[in-house]
Amino acid sequence: MRLLFIGDIIGRPGRDVVTSELPRLRDLLKTDFVIANAENAAGGFGLTRLVADELFSAGVDCITTGNHWADQREILSFIDDEDRILRPRNYPTGVPGKGAGLYETRSGQHVLVLNLMGRVFMDALDDPFAAAEAELGACPLGVAADAVVLDIHAEASSEKMAMAHFCDGRASLVVGTHTHIPTADAQILPGGTAYQSDAGGCCDYDSVIGMEKYEPVQRFIRKMHGGRFSPASGPATLCGVFVETNARGLAVRVEPVRVGGRLKQSIPEV
Repeated sequence: MRLLFIGDIIGRPGRDVVTSELPRLRDLLKTDFVIANAENAAGGFGLTRLVADELFSAGVDCITTGNHWADQREILSFIDDEDRILRPRNYPTGVPGKGAGLYETRSGQHVLVLNLMGRVFMDALDDPFAAAEAELGACPLGVAADAVVLDIHAEASSEKMAMAHFCDGRASLVVGTHTHIPTADAQILPGGTAYQSDAGGCCDYDSVIGMEKYEPVQRFIRKMHGGRFSPASGPATLCGVFVETNARGLAVRVEPVRVGGRLKQSIPEV
């Protein structure tokens, strides 16, 4: 199976590069399933129904999120009815939405997508490792799922790497989101799980993690809030991770994807 995971989509520039490039990437990479983190897709904070539909129309099959998933309050009115949108699985019981889904590809294979949020330097949510254990036990790779993708939305690379080793051999891909910068550590772990610490953001990289530079810089200098963050408006780079799996659902290939904007381009050859 061929899987494409797209990192945090930030505002209109991120959506524009995804909607313009994803149809071509799906054809070039012959993807079976596409996942995108879209917690920053609506104006840089949260997700709306209109924005979600725009991404689905472009070829995204499943949307994951993170700590900003409910910043646009309208999501609370539809997330229970939209199985293709996930919020972190380790939120407390009773929070709207769900944190994992089993999806059928066009060829009839099944992909488990699990969305988790880290706790180091983040909100004090429930244990993400216990949540991962529960979902992987309920839907094992190679038994109930042909592929398993885990989005670990976390600040600390150590927590992301620990999650990857915890899931090694039980997931096709463990990929980090949240820090919006693509890391250079794409690899296949000893048990066959592909890993990258952060898929990167789909955003203008003449920015501070996708946001216009002035306000973030001033906050570091003055230790005061002078205004709201807003997405940087220049040409964006689509950043993601491409994974190919074997018949057992384990990774045989993992490569970064970077298209458009300022960053060095990288499109895997298929």
